[in-house]
Amino acid sequence: MSTREPHTGREPDGAAPHPGPLGHPGPLGDVLVTTPSFGQTSRAPWEVFEAAGAAARRSAFAHPLAEAQLRAEIRDMEALVVGLDPVTAAVLAAAPRLRVVAKHGVGTDNIDLDAARERGVRVVNAPGTNTGAVADLTFALLLAAARKIVPAHAAVTGGRWDRFFGPELGGRTLGVIGFGRIGQAVARRAHGFDMDVVAYDPHLPAEVFAAAGVRSVPFDELLAAADVVTLHMPLMSDRPLLGRRELTALRPGALVLNTARGGLVDEDALADLLHSGHLGGAGIDVFSTEPPVGNRLLEAPGVVLTPHCAAFSDQANRAMGTAVAADVVRVLRGEAPVNAVV
Repeated sequence: MSTREPHTGREPDGAAPHPGPLGHPGPLGDVLVTTPSFGQTSRAPWEVFEAAGAAARRSAFAHPLAEAQLRAEIRDMEALVVGLDPVTAAVLAAAPRLRVVAKHGVGTDNIDLDAARERGVRVVNAPGTNTGAVADLTFALLLAAARKIVPAHAAVTGGRWDRFFGPELGGRTLGVIGFGRIGQAVARRAHGFDMDVVAYDPHLPAEVFAAAGVRSVPFDELLAAADVVTLHMPLMSDRPLLGRRELTALRPGALVLNTARGGLVDEDALADLLHSGHLGGAGIDVFSTEPPVGNRLLEAPGVVLTPHCAAFSDQANRAMGTAVAADVVRVLRGEAPVNAVV
């Protein structure tokens, strides 16, 4: 993989390249970018670094980097922009000059926040920048799974004219697990399709649910009520949130959507319940191991699978990249970041 930023010239839509929100060129520090999606559809994130005088380069290794690869590359860096790479205590210890780690996204479960705090390394992310993109793809997966769009497409391109039946969404119940920005955005889209929405999130006050027109329910009540369950929360433990017990508790024919983290769902149990017909389908963008080579969901009926691309809209890519780049520059200048995690 090239270590140089690959995009040059004008933006995809023909607009002039964005000059970047920050100026004051000068030697600011070295930045390692490990995620290939950083600045993939727009030069604007790279221009933030260029305008500030920060020397940013891509990793020489494929993403996500193994711990040993990251330790080897980070040694002389002041800043790190990561995707799903494991930023462990050992990685942080290998980078004595490191001042800031930026997550090109929202979830920071791959970053040892305690170790970063102990070493005085700031951690920043980009909340809100991919909300619309993830919510859109979540609903695309729902529609595709419910109306069997993938097998219908395959039938037409294969010369067949089969008929595929599936449920309408109006009057069905969507259960949203995790009711932050993305969960709320999915709920708004569901209301547009005349769905009833219930949600589970023990960390939010009642007024958040009331303002969204959504009923807050206990976890097990959500499982019993939902025709569709969608996950929008970080990975909190090694145990799947939707294990075999929880998946079996869902209504017959229910759909499962996951655009959050692969470890949230017991993938073998999900495959079993799809094969048995207890579950009607699933839309999965994230997997416990990526790529999901040998994953039983690859052969399960009723699935729509995408390659961890929920956040990959043109608008989100530009907004996410410029947000994390701007915060990296702020930290390197000794200023407070806007989206501080640590």
